[in-house]
Amino acid sequence: MDKILLQIAAELKVRPAQVNAAVTLLDGGATVPFIARYRKEVTDNLDDIQLRELESRLGYLRELEDRRAAVLKSIQEQGKLTPELAAAIDAAPTKQELEDLYLPFKQKRRTKGMIAREAGLEPLADKLFADPSLDPQAEAAAFINADGGFADAFAVLDGVRDLLSERWAEDAALVKVLREW
Repeated sequence: MDKILLQIAAELKVRPAQVNAAVTLLDGGATVPFIARYRKEVTDNLDDIQLRELESRLGYLRELEDRRAAVLKSIQEQGKLTPELAAAIDAAPTKQELEDLYLPFKQKRRTKGMIAREAGLEPLADKLFADPSLDPQAEAAAFINADGGFADAFAVLDGVRDLLSERWAEDAALVKVLREW
């Protein structure tokens, strides 16, 4: 039996056969009031509240599974799908967590962080993040690159900030912690 049906059955604390019968009727075009009133014997007396919750969860979980498949396909086409990432995507219980996992792989426009990375500022960002006691101005002086758009130390540090901000915004675990905070 479909894992969506089993999940809904567990959430509603009903038998999987009841969920299966209700889903069959809903997929056949029956409405919740019709099923609650005229098809009670088929669903083994699921009431309209249970049926509405079932219908809502069914729609959400089907959308989640469709999105999960699209995310997996997109990451695989990029050649960046690892077994660990695939397992995390398969285990994501909500659309939000799924999108958090997908964020680093999403195709996006050229950002300030990307420009800073292309200009070679990533080693400086790593160095400053690893050792906060360093003098940012002095360290940034070695990375000044007028051709790359980083004409002075302030511009370099702005690029480092953009790069680190982007990195943290794409960290699914950090985003989850911050969202719960």
